[in-house]
Amino acid sequence: MSNEEFFAAAERDLMAEIDTSVPHSARIWNYWLGGSDNFAVDQEAGDEYARTFPAITELARASREFLGRAVRHLAADRGVRQFLDIGTGLPTEDNTHQVAQRAAPECRIVYVDNDPLVLAHARALLTSRPEGATHYIDADLHDPAGIVRQAKAHLNFDEPIALMLMGILGHVEDDEEARSIVRHLVGDLPSASYLVLYDGTATDQAFIDAQRGYDDTGAVPYRLRHPTSVAGFFTGLELLDPGVVPLPHWRPDPSPLGRPRAVDAYCGVARKP
Repeated sequence: MSNEEFFAAAERDLMAEIDTSVPHSARIWNYWLGGSDNFAVDQEAGDEYARTFPAITELARASREFLGRAVRHLAADRGVRQFLDIGTGLPTEDNTHQVAQRAAPECRIVYVDNDPLVLAHARALLTSRPEGATHYIDADLHDPAGIVRQAKAHLNFDEPIALMLMGILGHVEDDEEARSIVRHLVGDLPSASYLVLYDGTATDQAFIDAQRGYDDTGAVPYRLRHPTSVAGFFTGLELLDPGVVPLPHWRPDPSPLGRPRAVDAYCGVARKP
């Protein structure tokens, strides 16, 4: 069966259990990035969000570009060959395994999500280069022990791993629970592993208003935090330069246009001693 046939069959099986009357964050994000894996309810929610906070599409693109720069740096310059990407989202361009395996074809990537449509898309479309491997785990961010237990079937926890938490911790409303999840996940990683993280921040009232309106639709809420709270997730780790900064300001690629404009999401990459 071809990838296209597999995807079509998997999607047919899943449609019966997917509620297309409620917007979904992964599908809306896919819509903002120009993808086609979304429904009318997601497009409507995405458009409504953008009317209140037009910069959301720029933020979405900046998040994808940060992922690319961070993964490329870790694979090409830091020798990382294993990536644990939690909150996979729907596939677009330059996903974690594609960036990592361009730098080092032997990289192994484990994607984690608990949305059936996301997992079906991932299994159909996110295929590894033959020198490396790509695996998928059906697990919940609120169960870090379960994530680690399943990931150990595919990754060597005696060698460095890059833990990717890309725009996902906002779905954990309680600050202490969010910090506890990060501590648990990082605590199980070996020395010389890395944490790569970003989240949207409560740094623009329009962003706050748009998120409040989105939360009121019945979709899974997303908590915008202060940049200092985002920085707190890196406690005990060795932050790489330039520290915790707006997405476009983390090691931007050279541009004749100069320093890129900040967006309302902060990020960082840090090494576990």
